Amino acid sequence: MQYLLDTANLDAIKKAYNFYPMDGVTTNPTIISNENRNFLDILKDIRNIIGEESMLHIQAVSTNAEKIVEEAEYLHQIIGGNLYIKIPVIPEGIKAMKILKDKGIKITATAIFTAQQALMAAMAGAEFVAPYVNRIDNISGDGAFVVNEILQLFKHYNLDSKVLAASFKNVQQVHSVSLAGAQSVTVNPEILDKMLEHPLTDWSVNQFINDWENIYGIGKLTLDV
Repeated sequence: MQYLLDTANLDAIKKAYNFYPMDGVTTNPTIISNENRNFLDILKDIRNIIGEESMLHIQAVSTNAEKIVEEAEYLHQIIGGNLYIKIPVIPEGIKAMKILKDKGIKITATAIFTAQQALMAAMAGAEFVAPYVNRIDNISGDGAFVVNEILQLFKHYNLDSKVLAASFKNVQQVHSVSLAGAQSVTVNPEILDKMLEHPLTDWSVNQFINDWENIYGIGKLTLDV
């Protein structure tokens, strides 16, 4: 499993990379605009925090294939590193994926709601496909089931594309796509923290500490010499 953080908040990214086994950061136009700063400065700051090897997924904002390609090439020149261009699965987006694939630029197909959208994006050259799990659930669908269908299709057609499951509102959704076999997930900072939370874990840790301190006093497991 690859864990990615879905945010452009620098403090949240620093915290995640300090504590958790992170593989990258995903952004979109809404996430970037929420920071209310120059977008290139934000992206450069993220790259500086996560390093050149970590994945950074940045979404194109154009809906015309040629413009998407132009944006992708610009971002590769300015931001660089292990970069993926997020492209929605619209006809112009699929066209852009085909062009960028030939140029050697890595692609993440986004705004996916069906397995057939994911399959076509993979055939067009997308390295990752990003199904919107919670949004599928919200329209009386089953996001985890769609993820499972995508994985079946990729296996059936021997495709190397991977699932980057996105759009989560709770830990159970993340757990469901993990069981389905999704290779990666991108979650917001709150959900990332909650993936480790459990009241009995906290209780157990406190019990261990209390038992230790009742015998040995407050301190750590080292001896002064």
